[in-house]
Amino acid sequence: MKFVDEAYIDISAGDGGNGCVSFRHEKYKEFGGPNGGDGGSGGHVFAVADVNLNTLVDFRYSRRHEAKRGEHGMGSDMFGAAGSDITLKMPVGTIISDAETGEVLYELLTPGEVITIAKGGDGGFGNMRFKSAINRAPRQKTPGWPGEKKNLKLELKVLADVGLLGMPNAGKSTLITAISNARPKIADYPFTTLHPNLGVVRVGPEQSFVVADIPGLIEGASEGAGLGHQFLRHLQRTRLLLHIIDMAPFDDSIDPVAQAKAIVGELKKYDAGLYQKPRWLVLNKLDMVPTEERAKRVADFVKRLRWKGPVFEISALTREGCEPLIHAIFRHVQAQHLAEQAPIVEVDPRFAGDAPA
Repeated sequence: MKFVDEAYIDISAGDGGNGCVSFRHEKYKEFGGPNGGDGGSGGHVFAVADVNLNTLVDFRYSRRHEAKRGEHGMGSDMFGAAGSDITLKMPVGTIISDAETGEVLYELLTPGEVITIAKGGDGGFGNMRFKSAINRAPRQKTPGWPGEKKNLKLELKVLADVGLLGMPNAGKSTLITAISNARPKIADYPFTTLHPNLGVVRVGPEQSFVVADIPGLIEGASEGAGLGHQFLRHLQRTRLLLHIIDMAPFDDSIDPVAQAKAIVGELKKYDAGLYQKPRWLVLNKLDMVPTEERAKRVADFVKRLRWKGPVFEISALTREGCEPLIHAIFRHVQAQHLAEQAPIVEVDPRFAGDAPA
């Protein structure tokens, strides 16, 4: 299925039906009185977060979505039927914003979450609503209210705990294949990965985290080089970034330090918040480096990069060093998750009534 992470749609909730002016006509009933019913309310437009979807491709080719309008009221005290609602299924992580102002209206972050994105109009009143002791034959009615109409921008940001960052062919897809159940395409040419891939890493019983692999970045991505930095938005919700470094490039003229600095520079240009996220260095493809040279090459790389954070030495192909890495990631993600939760304040049951709300 084609991966689409941005789409524009026009939605329109149903208009309310008009009220009716009608009077009761019956033999021997000279003054039957009003019996015009109310109009039906228009249909709403709902959005639901579907865990089985991972792309907005359905909305790329189907832009307009309209709910049914309510039926008009009729005589004999008959109210109009309400218009049928429509429900739009969207992937978890979809951001719904106003296409004209850019204001974020809703975010679908929980599987199964349902929100009303356009409210249908209320039905108008029939003349039976206006009868009184003074006005016994009212001819007033009200029209139905119009439903909401909106132009919306849908933007998908995948929900993952850990994001993989690096140059093309650094081994990101091989790593996510080695540690998770994801099976992205792997080949020996740049930009094999063309869209984000998600994988669930199982550390133990009921212990797991989600990893996102995005297409590789190159220097000048902020100006549109390569695939640009259009996929960096998928890393904005992560708790940790893994910077994957190819320690055994095919071309000896390539300097991994210069490449690493270029990636960090692109990250800073795109989003300062993303640049400030916790970032770990993962030195990959060390199985292709002679054993006696590994320590020296790693120490030289860290020194030239002036890196002060955590460093992990792995080989995604042979899975060497992957086990300590995933356990360290899980501990970090779990600690951040607990820190984000509100602290539980224990209240003495004797004074529960006096506790602040």
